[in-house]
Amino acid sequence: MKRNVLIIGAGGVAQVVAHKCAQNNDVLGDLHLASRTIAKCDAIIASVHDKGAMKQDGVFQSHAIDAMDSDAVAALINATGAQIVINVGSPFVNMTVLEACIQTGAAYIDTAIHEDPGKICETPPWYANYEWKRRDACAAAGVTAILGAGFDPGMVNAFARHAADAYMDKVTSIDIVDINAGNHGRYFSTNFDPEINFREFTGTVYSWQDGAWQTNKMFEVGREWDLPVVGKQKAYLSGHDEVHSLSANYPDADVRFWMGFGDHYINVFTVLQNLGLLSEQPVTTAEGLEVVPLKVVKAVLPDPSSLAPDYTGKTCIGDLVKGTKDGEEVEVFVYNMADHKDAYNEVGSQGISYTAGVPPVAFAMLIADGTYDKGTMMNVEELDPKPLFTLLDTIGLPTRVRDADGDRAWNAN
Repeated sequence: MKRNVLIIGAGGVAQVVAHKCAQNNDVLGDLHLASRTIAKCDAIIASVHDKGAMKQDGVFQSHAIDAMDSDAVAALINATGAQIVINVGSPFVNMTVLEACIQTGAAYIDTAIHEDPGKICETPPWYANYEWKRRDACAAAGVTAILGAGFDPGMVNAFARHAADAYMDKVTSIDIVDINAGNHGRYFSTNFDPEINFREFTGTVYSWQDGAWQTNKMFEVGREWDLPVVGKQKAYLSGHDEVHSLSANYPDADVRFWMGFGDHYINVFTVLQNLGLLSEQPVTTAEGLEVVPLKVVKAVLPDPSSLAPDYTGKTCIGDLVKGTKDGEEVEVFVYNMADHKDAYNEVGSQGISYTAGVPPVAFAMLIADGTYDKGTMMNVEELDPKPLFTLLDTIGLPTRVRDADGDRAWNAN
Protein backbone atom coordinates (compact mmCIF):
# COMPACT_ATOMS: atom_id res chain seq x y z
CA MET A 1 0.00 0.00 0.00
CA LYS A 2 1.33 3.43 -0.98
CA ARG A 3 0.84 6.56 1.12
CA ASN A 4 1.92 10.20 1.23
CA VAL A 5 1.21 12.46 -1.74
CA LEU A 6 3.23 15.23 -3.38
CA ILE A 7 1.13 17.58 -5.52
CA ILE A 8 3.08 19.55 -8.13
CA GLY A 9 1.44 22.83 -9.19
CA ALA A 10 -0.57 25.59 -7.54
CA GLY A 11 -3.19 26.63 -10.09
CA GLY A 12 -6.94 26.12 -10.19
CA VAL A 13 -6.76 22.36 -10.72
CA ALA A 14 -4.19 22.01 -7.93
CA GLN A 15 -6.64 23.72 -5.58
CA VAL A 16 -9.22 21.03 -6.30
CA VAL A 17 -6.63 18.26 -5.94
CA ALA A 18 -5.50 19.71 -2.61
CA HIS A 19 -9.04 19.86 -1.21
CA LYS A 20 -9.93 16.37 -2.40
CA CYS A 21 -6.69 14.87 -1.08
CA ALA A 22 -7.41 16.53 2.26
CA GLN A 23 -10.93 15.09 2.28
CA ASN A 24 -9.37 11.64 1.83
CA ASN A 25 -6.15 11.93 3.83
CA ASP A 26 -7.12 8.87 5.83
CA VAL A 27 -6.28 6.92 2.68
CA LEU A 28 -3.58 9.16 1.20
CA GLY A 29 -1.56 10.03 4.31
CA ASP A 30 0.74 13.06 4.54
CA LEU A 31 0.15 15.74 1.92
CA HIS A 32 2.66 18.11 0.31
CA LEU A 33 2.07 20.89 -2.22
CA ALA A 34 4.92 22.33 -4.28
CA SER A 35 5.32 24.98 -6.96
CA ARG A 36 7.74 27.68 -7.99
CA THR A 37 5.76 30.24 -5.95
CA ILE A 38 5.36 28.95 -2.41
CA ALA A 39 2.88 31.73 -1.54
CA LYS A 40 0.38 30.14 -3.93
CA CYS A 41 0.81 26.82 -2.15
CA ASP A 42 0.31 28.48 1.22
CA ALA A 43 -2.91 30.12 -0.01
CA ILE A 44 -4.32 26.80 -1.23
CA ILE A 45 -3.46 25.04 2.02
CA ALA A 46 -5.06 27.90 3.95
CA SER A 47 -8.23 27.45 1.90
CA VAL A 48 -8.23 23.75 2.79
CA HIS A 49 -8.10 24.58 6.49
CA ASP A 50 -10.65 27.39 6.13
CA LYS A 51 -13.17 24.88 4.83
CA GLY A 52 -12.21 22.24 7.39
CA ALA A 53 -11.44 19.86 4.53
CA MET A 54 -8.95 17.62 6.34
CA LYS A 55 -10.74 14.37 7.08
CA GLN A 56 -8.38 13.69 9.94
CA ASP A 57 -5.49 15.54 11.57
CA GLY A 58 -2.35 15.24 9.49
CA VAL A 59 0.46 16.86 7.57
CA PHE A 60 -0.16 19.33 4.75
CA GLN A 61 3.00 21.27 3.95
CA SER A 62 4.05 23.68 1.19
CA HIS A 63 7.36 23.67 -0.69
CA ALA A 64 9.11 25.77 -3.32
CA ILE A 65 10.29 23.75 -6.32
CA ASP A 66 11.52 24.25 -9.85
CA ALA A 67 9.70 21.34 -11.44
CA MET A 68 11.89 21.61 -14.54
CA ASP A 69 14.75 20.26 -12.38
CA SER A 70 14.38 16.47 -12.09
CA ASP A 71 17.03 16.17 -9.39
CA ALA A 72 15.30 18.81 -7.27
CA VAL A 73 11.95 17.06 -7.65
CA ALA A 74 13.53 13.71 -6.77
CA ALA A 75 15.14 15.27 -3.69
CA LEU A 76 11.75 16.65 -2.59
CA ILE A 77 10.08 13.27 -3.13
CA ASN A 78 12.71 11.66 -0.90
CA ALA A 79 12.55 14.42 1.70
CA THR A 80 8.76 14.21 2.03
CA GLY A 81 8.52 10.44 1.81
CA ALA A 82 5.94 10.81 -0.95
CA GLN A 83 5.05 7.56 -2.67
CA ILE A 84 2.54 9.13 -5.07
CA VAL A 85 3.12 12.27 -7.15
CA ILE A 86 0.15 14.09 -8.69
CA ASN A 87 1.50 16.41 -11.38
CA VAL A 88 -0.97 19.21 -12.10
CA GLY A 89 1.65 21.77 -12.99
CA SER A 90 2.26 23.03 -16.50
CA PRO A 91 2.51 20.22 -19.08
CA PHE A 92 5.97 21.63 -19.81
CA VAL A 93 7.23 19.82 -16.66
CA ASN A 94 5.77 16.36 -17.30
CA MET A 95 8.98 14.70 -18.39
CA THR A 96 11.15 16.09 -15.61
CA VAL A 97 8.63 15.10 -12.94
CA LEU A 98 8.19 11.67 -14.51
CA GLU A 99 11.95 11.20 -14.53
CA ALA A 100 12.10 12.08 -10.84
CA CYS A 101 9.46 9.42 -10.14
CA ILE A 102 11.45 6.83 -12.07
CA GLN A 103 14.53 7.77 -10.02
CA THR A 104 12.74 7.48 -6.68
CA GLY A 105 10.15 4.77 -7.34
CA ALA A 106 7.19 7.04 -6.63
CA ALA A 107 3.98 6.53 -8.58
CA TYR A 108 3.27 9.23 -11.16
CA ILE A 109 -0.06 10.77 -12.23
CA ASP A 110 -0.60 13.63 -14.68
CA THR A 111 -3.59 15.21 -16.39
CA ALA A 112 -2.27 16.31 -19.80
CA ILE A 113 0.22 15.33 -22.46
CA HIS A 114 3.77 16.73 -22.27
CA GLU A 115 4.44 19.89 -24.25
CA ASP A 116 7.64 21.45 -25.52
CA PRO A 117 7.29 25.24 -25.04
CA GLY A 118 8.72 25.86 -28.51
CA LYS A 119 6.38 23.50 -30.37
CA ILE A 120 2.66 23.52 -31.13
CA CYS A 121 0.53 20.47 -31.93
CA GLU A 122 3.16 17.82 -32.52
CA THR A 123 3.12 14.91 -34.94
CA PRO A 124 0.75 12.17 -33.76
CA PRO A 125 0.61 10.01 -31.82
CA TRP A 126 1.91 12.77 -29.56
CA TYR A 127 2.48 10.51 -26.54
CA ALA A 128 5.06 8.59 -28.58
CA ASN A 129 7.20 11.74 -28.77
CA TYR A 130 7.66 11.92 -25.00
CA GLU A 131 5.91 9.84 -22.33
CA TRP A 132 5.77 6.52 -24.15
CA LYS A 133 9.55 6.66 -24.63
CA ARG A 134 9.84 6.15 -20.86
CA ARG A 135 7.44 3.19 -20.72
CA ASP A 136 10.21 0.59 -20.54
CA ALA A 137 12.03 2.57 -17.86
CA CYS A 138 8.86 2.66 -15.74
CA ALA A 139 8.40 -1.09 -16.11
CA ALA A 140 12.04 -1.77 -15.26
CA ALA A 141 11.78 0.38 -12.12
CA GLY A 142 8.34 -0.98 -11.19
CA VAL A 143 6.93 2.54 -11.32
CA THR A 144 3.22 3.03 -11.84
CA ALA A 145 2.61 5.97 -14.21
CA ILE A 146 -0.95 6.86 -15.19
CA LEU A 147 -1.03 9.37 -18.04
CA GLY A 148 -3.75 11.90 -18.75
CA ALA A 149 -5.74 11.15 -15.60
CA GLY A 150 -7.87 14.29 -15.47
CA PHE A 151 -11.23 14.54 -17.18
CA ASP A 152 -10.38 15.02 -20.84
CA PRO A 153 -8.00 13.32 -21.10
CA GLY A 154 -8.81 10.91 -18.32
CA MET A 155 -12.43 10.19 -17.57
CA VAL A 156 -13.37 10.32 -21.23
CA ASN A 157 -10.82 7.55 -21.86
CA ALA A 158 -12.48 5.51 -19.13
CA PHE A 159 -15.92 6.27 -20.62
CA ALA A 160 -14.75 4.84 -23.96
CA ARG A 161 -13.42 1.71 -22.27
CA HIS A 162 -16.67 1.22 -20.35
CA ALA A 163 -18.80 1.59 -23.48
CA ALA A 164 -16.63 -0.89 -25.34
CA ASP A 165 -16.60 -3.45 -22.52
CA ALA A 166 -20.24 -3.24 -21.47
CA TYR A 167 -22.06 -2.67 -24.73
CA MET A 168 -20.08 -3.79 -27.77
CA ASP A 169 -18.26 -6.56 -29.54
CA LYS A 170 -16.67 -4.01 -31.87
CA VAL A 171 -16.23 -0.24 -31.53
CA THR A 172 -16.62 1.76 -34.72
CA SER A 173 -16.42 5.34 -33.46
CA ILE A 174 -15.64 7.35 -30.33
CA ASP A 175 -16.77 10.98 -30.31
CA ILE A 176 -15.71 12.90 -27.21
CA VAL A 177 -17.85 15.99 -26.60
CA ASP A 178 -16.90 18.72 -24.12
CA ILE A 179 -19.54 21.38 -23.45
CA ASN A 180 -19.28 24.14 -20.87
CA ALA A 181 -22.67 25.82 -20.68
CA GLY A 182 -21.59 28.06 -17.83
CA ASN A 183 -21.21 31.83 -17.64
CA HIS A 184 -18.42 33.62 -15.76
CA GLY A 185 -19.60 37.15 -16.54
CA ARG A 186 -16.28 38.38 -17.99
CA TYR A 187 -15.83 39.88 -21.43
CA PHE A 188 -13.33 37.18 -22.34
CA SER A 189 -11.42 34.55 -20.41
CA THR A 190 -10.20 30.99 -20.67
CA ASN A 191 -11.23 28.37 -18.13
CA PHE A 192 -7.69 27.18 -17.50
CA ASP A 193 -4.16 28.44 -18.18
CA PRO A 194 -4.58 30.75 -21.22
CA GLU A 195 -1.21 29.75 -22.65
CA ILE A 196 -2.07 26.05 -22.63
CA ASN A 197 -5.65 26.72 -23.75
CA PHE A 198 -4.66 28.72 -26.81
CA ARG A 199 -1.87 26.33 -27.76
CA GLU A 200 -4.51 23.61 -28.18
CA PHE A 201 -6.32 25.58 -30.87
CA THR A 202 -3.63 27.32 -32.92
CA GLY A 203 -2.20 24.24 -34.62
CA THR A 204 -3.45 21.45 -36.84
CA VAL A 205 -6.57 19.60 -35.72
CA TYR A 206 -5.76 15.89 -35.76
CA SER A 207 -8.41 13.18 -35.68
CA TRP A 208 -8.19 9.44 -36.28
CA GLN A 209 -10.58 8.38 -39.04
CA ASP A 210 -10.62 5.59 -41.62
CA GLY A 211 -7.54 4.05 -40.01
CA ALA A 212 -5.32 7.10 -40.52
CA TRP A 213 -4.60 10.55 -39.12
CA GLN A 214 -6.74 13.23 -40.70
CA THR A 215 -6.08 16.98 -40.54
CA ASN A 216 -8.33 20.02 -40.37
CA LYS A 217 -8.11 23.64 -39.32
CA MET A 218 -9.60 24.83 -36.05
CA PHE A 219 -13.29 25.77 -36.35
CA GLU A 220 -13.40 24.22 -39.83
CA VAL A 221 -15.75 21.37 -38.85
CA GLY A 222 -18.64 21.96 -36.45
CA ARG A 223 -21.94 20.32 -35.62
CA GLU A 224 -24.79 20.69 -33.16
CA TRP A 225 -25.09 18.18 -30.33
CA ASP A 226 -28.22 17.53 -28.26
CA LEU A 227 -26.91 16.51 -24.85
CA PRO A 228 -28.26 15.77 -21.39
CA VAL A 229 -28.43 18.72 -18.99
CA VAL A 230 -27.11 21.38 -21.39
CA GLY A 231 -29.38 20.73 -24.41
CA LYS A 232 -28.44 21.70 -27.96
CA GLN A 233 -24.90 23.07 -28.25
CA LYS A 234 -22.49 23.78 -31.10
CA ALA A 235 -19.12 22.04 -30.87
CA TYR A 236 -16.13 21.98 -33.20
CA LEU A 237 -13.70 19.25 -34.18
CA SER A 238 -10.55 19.94 -32.16
CA GLY A 239 -7.23 18.28 -31.52
CA HIS A 240 -6.82 16.83 -28.04
CA ASP A 241 -4.64 14.54 -25.94
CA GLU A 242 -6.93 11.53 -25.63
CA VAL A 243 -7.24 11.06 -29.38
CA HIS A 244 -3.54 10.14 -29.43
CA SER A 245 -3.89 7.20 -27.04
CA LEU A 246 -7.41 6.03 -27.89
CA SER A 247 -6.40 5.75 -31.56
CA ALA A 248 -3.62 3.38 -30.52
CA ASN A 249 -5.86 1.27 -28.29
CA TYR A 250 -8.91 1.32 -30.62
CA PRO A 251 -7.25 1.54 -34.05
CA ASP A 252 -10.32 0.23 -35.90
CA ALA A 253 -12.55 3.00 -34.55
CA ASP A 254 -12.80 6.61 -35.67
CA VAL A 255 -11.73 8.82 -32.75
CA ARG A 256 -12.70 12.50 -32.66
CA PHE A 257 -12.77 15.26 -30.06
CA TRP A 258 -15.37 18.03 -30.12
CA MET A 259 -15.29 21.14 -27.96
CA GLY A 260 -18.06 23.68 -27.51
CA PHE A 261 -17.39 27.32 -28.38
CA GLY A 262 -19.66 30.33 -28.55
CA ASP A 263 -19.47 32.86 -31.36
CA HIS A 264 -17.93 35.47 -29.04
CA TYR A 265 -15.01 33.20 -28.11
CA ILE A 266 -14.39 32.36 -31.75
CA ASN A 267 -14.45 36.03 -32.78
CA VAL A 268 -11.98 37.13 -30.09
CA PHE A 269 -9.75 34.11 -30.72
CA THR A 270 -9.69 34.84 -34.46
CA VAL A 271 -8.71 38.49 -33.94
CA LEU A 272 -5.93 37.54 -31.54
CA GLN A 273 -4.62 34.88 -33.89
CA ASN A 274 -4.77 37.10 -36.98
CA LEU A 275 -2.81 39.78 -35.12
CA GLY A 276 -0.13 37.25 -34.22
CA LEU A 277 -0.84 37.56 -30.51
CA LEU A 278 -1.21 33.82 -30.01
CA SER A 279 2.26 32.99 -31.32
CA GLU A 280 4.59 31.06 -29.03
CA GLN A 281 7.62 32.47 -30.87
CA PRO A 282 9.42 35.51 -29.36
CA VAL A 283 9.33 38.94 -31.03
CA THR A 284 11.31 42.09 -30.31
CA THR A 285 9.54 45.34 -29.48
CA ALA A 286 10.62 48.77 -30.71
CA GLU A 287 12.27 49.26 -27.32
CA GLY A 288 14.41 46.17 -27.83
CA LEU A 289 12.48 43.95 -25.42
CA GLU A 290 12.04 40.30 -26.42
CA VAL A 291 8.56 39.05 -25.56
CA VAL A 292 6.43 36.03 -26.41
CA PRO A 293 3.04 37.34 -27.65
CA LEU A 294 1.13 34.40 -26.16
CA LYS A 295 2.62 35.06 -22.72
CA VAL A 296 1.62 38.73 -22.97
CA VAL A 297 -1.97 37.73 -23.73
CA LYS A 298 -1.87 35.35 -20.78
CA ALA A 299 -0.66 38.16 -18.53
CA VAL A 300 -3.54 40.49 -19.38
CA LEU A 301 -6.37 37.95 -19.21
CA PRO A 302 -8.11 37.05 -15.94
CA ASP A 303 -6.54 34.32 -13.85
CA PRO A 304 -8.90 31.35 -14.44
CA SER A 305 -9.10 30.73 -10.70
CA SER A 306 -10.57 34.23 -10.26
CA LEU A 307 -13.65 33.23 -12.26
CA ALA A 308 -14.93 30.79 -9.67
CA PRO A 309 -17.00 33.08 -7.36
CA ASP A 310 -19.20 34.35 -10.19
CA TYR A 311 -19.46 31.22 -12.33
CA THR A 312 -22.93 29.78 -12.89
CA GLY A 313 -24.28 26.99 -15.07
CA LYS A 314 -23.23 23.44 -15.82
CA THR A 315 -20.85 21.34 -17.86
CA CYS A 316 -21.53 18.15 -19.79
CA ILE A 317 -18.58 16.07 -20.95
CA GLY A 318 -18.91 12.59 -22.38
CA ASP A 319 -18.35 10.05 -25.11
CA LEU A 320 -20.79 9.03 -27.82
CA VAL A 321 -19.54 5.55 -28.65
CA LYS A 322 -20.91 3.52 -31.54
CA GLY A 323 -20.30 -0.09 -32.48
CA THR A 324 -21.91 -3.46 -32.95
CA LYS A 325 -23.16 -6.15 -30.57
CA ASP A 326 -24.14 -9.57 -31.92
CA GLY A 327 -24.20 -8.03 -35.39
CA GLU A 328 -26.56 -5.20 -34.41
CA GLU A 329 -25.59 -1.52 -34.36
CA VAL A 330 -25.56 0.07 -30.90
CA GLU A 331 -24.62 3.45 -29.45
CA VAL A 332 -24.23 4.80 -25.94
CA PHE A 333 -23.40 8.18 -24.43
CA VAL A 334 -21.34 7.92 -21.22
CA TYR A 335 -20.98 11.24 -19.45
CA ASN A 336 -20.77 13.42 -16.37
CA MET A 337 -22.26 16.79 -15.56
CA ALA A 338 -20.84 19.29 -13.07
CA ASP A 339 -22.25 22.48 -11.60
CA HIS A 340 -19.97 25.52 -11.32
CA LYS A 341 -21.63 26.89 -8.20
CA ASP A 342 -21.56 23.53 -6.44
CA ALA A 343 -17.84 23.25 -7.19
CA TYR A 344 -17.18 26.69 -5.77
CA ASN A 345 -19.16 26.03 -2.63
CA GLU A 346 -17.24 22.81 -1.98
CA VAL A 347 -13.64 23.62 -2.92
CA GLY A 348 -13.58 27.28 -4.00
CA SER A 349 -13.13 26.39 -7.66
CA GLN A 350 -15.10 26.61 -10.91
CA GLY A 351 -16.48 23.48 -12.55
CA ILE A 352 -13.83 23.06 -15.23
CA SER A 353 -11.07 22.87 -12.62
CA TYR A 354 -13.28 20.59 -10.51
CA THR A 355 -13.79 18.05 -13.26
CA ALA A 356 -10.05 18.04 -14.01
CA GLY A 357 -8.96 17.87 -10.38
CA VAL A 358 -11.15 15.21 -8.81
CA PRO A 359 -10.13 12.25 -11.05
CA PRO A 360 -6.37 12.32 -10.30
CA VAL A 361 -7.21 12.10 -6.60
CA ALA A 362 -9.35 9.05 -7.30
CA PHE A 363 -6.48 7.51 -9.26
CA ALA A 364 -4.14 8.25 -6.34
CA MET A 365 -6.52 6.51 -3.94
CA LEU A 366 -6.72 3.49 -6.24
CA ILE A 367 -2.93 3.38 -6.42
CA ALA A 368 -2.78 3.71 -2.64
CA ASP A 369 -4.99 0.66 -2.08
CA GLY A 370 -3.21 -1.36 -4.78
CA THR A 371 -6.06 -1.52 -7.31
CA TYR A 372 -4.25 0.56 -9.95
CA ASP A 373 -0.69 0.11 -8.69
CA LYS A 374 0.46 -1.87 -11.73
CA GLY A 375 4.18 -1.03 -11.76
CA THR A 376 4.18 0.21 -15.35
CA MET A 377 3.02 3.09 -17.56
CA MET A 378 -0.61 3.18 -18.68
CA ASN A 379 -3.11 5.44 -20.35
CA VAL A 380 -6.47 5.49 -18.59
CA GLU A 381 -8.32 3.31 -21.09
CA GLU A 382 -5.89 0.49 -20.32
CA LEU A 383 -7.35 0.22 -16.80
CA ASP A 384 -10.64 -1.37 -15.74
CA PRO A 385 -12.92 1.66 -15.23
CA LYS A 386 -15.33 0.08 -12.76
CA PRO A 387 -13.28 0.77 -9.60
CA LEU A 388 -12.78 4.36 -10.80
CA PHE A 389 -16.47 4.97 -11.47
CA THR A 390 -17.44 3.39 -8.15
CA LEU A 391 -15.08 5.65 -6.22
CA LEU A 392 -15.98 8.81 -8.14
CA ASP A 393 -19.66 8.18 -7.45
CA THR A 394 -18.82 8.78 -3.79
CA ILE A 395 -16.34 11.69 -4.04
CA GLY A 396 -18.03 14.07 -6.46
CA LEU A 397 -18.11 13.03 -10.14
CA PRO A 398 -20.78 10.39 -10.74
CA THR A 399 -20.91 8.70 -14.14
CA ARG A 400 -24.13 8.48 -16.15
CA VAL A 401 -25.18 6.57 -19.26
CA ARG A 402 -27.72 7.38 -21.96
CA ASP A 403 -28.56 4.41 -24.19
CA ALA A 404 -31.57 2.80 -25.84
CA ASP A 405 -33.09 2.16 -22.40
CA GLY A 406 -32.91 5.78 -21.26
CA ASP A 407 -30.73 7.98 -19.05
CA ARG A 408 -29.48 6.67 -15.72
CA ALA A 409 -26.52 6.07 -13.44
CA TRP A 410 -23.95 3.65 -14.81
CA ASN A 411 -24.27 0.00 -13.83
CA ALA A 412 -21.27 -2.03 -12.71
CA ASN A 413 -22.87 -5.32 -13.81
